[in-house]
Amino acid sequence: MPPLTDGRSAKLPFVVLVLAAGIFLMGTTEFVIAGLLPEISDDLGVSVSHAGLLITAFAAGMIVGAPAMAIATLRLPRRFTLVLALTVFALGHVVAALSPSFAVVLAARVVTALATGTFWCVAAVVATTAAGPAMTSRALGMLLGGMTVANIAGVPLGSWLGQVSNWRGPFWVLAALSAAAAAVIGRYIPDEEQREARSVRAEFAALRQGRVWLALSAIALLMGGVLATYTYISPLLTERAQIPAAAVPLVLTGYGAGALLGTTVGGRLGDRRPLATLITAAAASSLILLLLVFFSTSPVATVVLVTVMGVTAFAASPVLGALVRRFAGSAPTLASALASSSSNVGVAVGSWAAGIALASPLRQAGPPLVGTVTAALTLVPLTALALMRATRSDDHAAASDPSPRVRARVG
Repeated sequence: MPPLTDGRSAKLPFVVLVLAAGIFLMGTTEFVIAGLLPEISDDLGVSVSHAGLLITAFAAGMIVGAPAMAIATLRLPRRFTLVLALTVFALGHVVAALSPSFAVVLAARVVTALATGTFWCVAAVVATTAAGPAMTSRALGMLLGGMTVANIAGVPLGSWLGQVSNWRGPFWVLAALSAAAAAVIGRYIPDEEQREARSVRAEFAALRQGRVWLALSAIALLMGGVLATYTYISPLLTERAQIPAAAVPLVLTGYGAGALLGTTVGGRLGDRRPLATLITAAAASSLILLLLVFFSTSPVATVVLVTVMGVTAFAASPVLGALVRRFAGSAPTLASALASSSSNVGVAVGSWAAGIALASPLRQAGPPLVGTVTAALTLVPLTALALMRATRSDDHAAASDPSPRVRARVG
């Protein structure tokens, strides 16, 4: 086993890259369904809106899984937890690929979501521990990069594979890759770990901050609005914009590239003006979604708007995540898990409402209309945070860095 590098190394430890690959697989599985809804609908004999519940169910599993597993695995060996999560993830995909029953596939999605929540929480701790204090941000950035690359490459490739074979093909590939990832992680995660004893009570007590819940509400609303639209992006593209089904993966690639750009730009701007960045991103996302309602009959306009939608929505993601962790202070693990859960609360509720809208007389214009209203509501908690001057009263930051620069920023 190669030794883990310390904070002075210019390179991240190999184990961080492996964990990022696991995050890539799990990010792919969450949203690859969006490009395969018509195929799944036809094969399992359900409506497209009913098939969309496969995304809703995964989000629901993540809502429960992330915080529950963050607490449940505090004292378990991390290598064991990661390998177990990937094994369950692989088996869930095998079950889904073999079953002709929509109900069984739906249940398998919930199980894989629980495994995803477990993996994400533990991977964040392992990656930062392996990288050392000097490269903590880089390690977390690498994990988030795995999720973003899933949108750029994994989801479009999975959508393409599902179209040239059948929708079960991507499930078999994900099962095989996750089993391989489990073997590699079992090899490279260190055997002996010195675990700092953590108090579950202290984790929950740190969440009494009202600012934490305002930030979590903003995550749920913004990501829910955008991903409610993204859940039903395939019928929007093929039926309303009249884009060929074969071109859907290319459009999804544009969305993923926009998300990568948004994450990069938003993270940099958010370091200096977090609330201004968030309010701008939320307002811009609402406008883009509203334009999509009216201009999605044009193929060119639709492709452009879907790409920009990725930019504006994901510009807020790193900033909101950083605010949640900052406001939580002594409970970063549970707070990070709740941030993931909040995003999936938005996905679950938003995709459910969007499915109803899709089946209404609004048809394909319904999901982006639901997304517009939901994303616009993000401005409510963000405005409350601005009025509270949240970013200027961070006692935890001042305590950890007593320099005059930090005291001036947070005071």
